[in-house]
Amino acid sequence: MPQRFERLIRRGFLTPRDLEDLQEKAGGNGNCLEDAILEAGVPKHEVLFCLAEHFGCPVVEYEENLMVSQSILRRMDVERLKAELWLPVSILEGRAEVIACRPDDPELGRGIRETLGVNEINFLAAARPDLIRIIENNWDLNPAFPPSAGRTPLAKVRTYLADRRSAYAAQRTAFAKGRTGLAFLRTGLAFITISVSFLRLFGAGWLLAMEAPLIFLGIAAVWDGFLWYLPARRQSRDIYPYHPYDIPDDFSALEVSNPGETPNFGRSPVVKGAGPLRRQWDSLSPVERRRFLASDRTDLAEERTILAFLRTRMAKARMGLSFTRTGVAFSGIGIGFLRQFGHGGWASSIFTWGLIVSGAAMIAEGFHWYLPGRGAGKAGLESIKRAERTKTIWDRVFPMFSHFASGDGKHSGENHPAPAVCRGQRPGVWATTGLALERTLLADRRNIMARLRTVMARCRTGMAFIRTGLGISAVGAGLFIYFGTRNMYWAGFELFLIAAGLYLTGDGIYWLVPAEREKKQFPYCFGDFEIQPPDYSVPCVSWKRVFFSHDR
Repeated sequence: MPQRFERLIRRGFLTPRDLEDLQEKAGGNGNCLEDAILEAGVPKHEVLFCLAEHFGCPVVEYEENLMVSQSILRRMDVERLKAELWLPVSILEGRAEVIACRPDDPELGRGIRETLGVNEINFLAAARPDLIRIIENNWDLNPAFPPSAGRTPLAKVRTYLADRRSAYAAQRTAFAKGRTGLAFLRTGLAFITISVSFLRLFGAGWLLAMEAPLIFLGIAAVWDGFLWYLPARRQSRDIYPYHPYDIPDDFSALEVSNPGETPNFGRSPVVKGAGPLRRQWDSLSPVERRRFLASDRTDLAEERTILAFLRTRMAKARMGLSFTRTGVAFSGIGIGFLRQFGHGGWASSIFTWGLIVSGAAMIAEGFHWYLPGRGAGKAGLESIKRAERTKTIWDRVFPMFSHFASGDGKHSGENHPAPAVCRGQRPGVWATTGLALERTLLADRRNIMARLRTVMARCRTGMAFIRTGLGISAVGAGLFIYFGTRNMYWAGFELFLIAAGLYLTGDGIYWLVPAEREKKQFPYCFGDFEIQPPDYSVPCVSWKRVFFSHDR
């Protein structure tokens, strides 16, 4: 029978048989025995009296304001401290003050002196549950949370996610520049085509004064277009992947490894007990609430990053389709020259076949980009629908008002979002915790806008499919109408172009219609709305509100 708990028997809180049963329940672990005794209903102060009497040193219990210097914590490993059950409070001139569950363990004392580099230790005793919570609280962790769930590690993850989103934005800008370059290229090709057509039809007469400038302008536009396109093409090979995945319903912290230019993101194992703890929101301390809200903001930041990745893939697909349209223009003009003028001289043949071959290569590469972009569009819509089914910050913090926030509830005939703080939750919410709550709510709104941008990117990509399909069909139909069925092989090829273009057009409509329908569900579909930056110096109940309804 553990001697340090004999006081509980003398005081009548336990019988020897009770203590033996609790020791068996704890598996013979003296530290876990304290947990079993406390769970049996023995007052904590009686357990602390036992520890003080047995170890002959002061005792401490968990308080949220019992904090250790960060300069000491930076040298420690939280998992080791929780496993060995000790925590240094202060270190001064070769002497350390340490909280421990077993101050009488000589092996523990030797390890602490080696770790801290001190000669003397002043011990403070603590019950195991209290010491673990002291350690976790100093590491900014809620009960049983992994080290990656602290607010500082989560802020680090959000910083890396923001950097990744910035890289995606830069790549989308490069792809937009590449599409503009390809538009230059098609314009230059049109100039060259007009000039060459005039030269083949009318010869080098007085029209040469107009044909020569067109050729030079066309060559300059084609060259400039390639200079804009090539950097974007290089960017297309360096899209960092961040594919959607199923996030567990229970709490798990987002983690970053291999920090640097190519960080890897992953998730900690699911934390047991985090769900019930979260549901006791009203009984959580402000610090514990802020830790949950920091994790919520990190999850929201990850969703925005995934959507940014999918938009980047779709932007790449749009540039590929622009490349396809350019190739269709090249090949169509080359085929038209070949069938209209024949092979002609060697210079004409080189020009004609150069247009056909280069156009075919562009079409092939463009469709190579089209397939991954099509998958990104499908994943983007599925990701949005999955996000709409998950719990939001409104569901977690204000469950009784969440139906108003989602626009399902009615109040006086109008849609109203939930108030940021309901009347029963006002006390103790403002200051740091209130700002954390507002930042999380604003992050939730940013995610709604990010979903809308993803839907609109899908719309743009669908319209790019339609433009490309119509372009292919137009080239096939133009050649078929002009040249007829004199050559069955060419006629079959032209009919194939028409069919392929119609398929791509239908695929674009298939993308466009659901995205347009989804877009109408979002409240930010106007170009003239404005959001006033909130004044955090006053409670949010005093803020002026503007409601954006899609119906009005």
